Amino acid sequence: MKQTKQLFRPRPIASESEEQQALFRWKRFNLGAMPSLKLLHKITNEGKRSVSEGARFVREGLKAGMPDVHLPVARRGYHSLYIELKAGDNKPSALQKECIEDLRAEGNCVCVCYGWVEAAAIITDYLKGGKP
Repeated sequence: MKQTKQLFRPRPIASESEEQQALFRWKRFNLGAMPSLKLLHKITNEGKRSVSEGARFVREGLKAGMPDVHLPVARRGYHSLYIELKAGDNKPSALQKECIEDLRAEGNCVCVCYGWVEAAAIITDYLKGGKP
């Protein structure tokens, strides 16, 4: 029997939405071990909106460039932890980089994570007293 050569099939890259959903599944699973995870939440900045709805959100306080996930828990001299979650080869935009630097200047820990596994490790280290 002749063997055929296997074609390389790259693993599909999860979307940022799928990565965030996986992170929040991880959160629910680990609440018992890390009760502070109850405060972990998503900052909803992205999404397609009508012009009028976008303008209303801005009037309500929407700030472009904010990281995706926030944990308002103080640890190791930081006020809180922010995570910009990326998937694949995505990089933070110029506006996101500016916001990250502004948040850091105010005493927050801010990390850019590529995938939910990296984000979960950063959160765990942060809550257990390590420095991300």
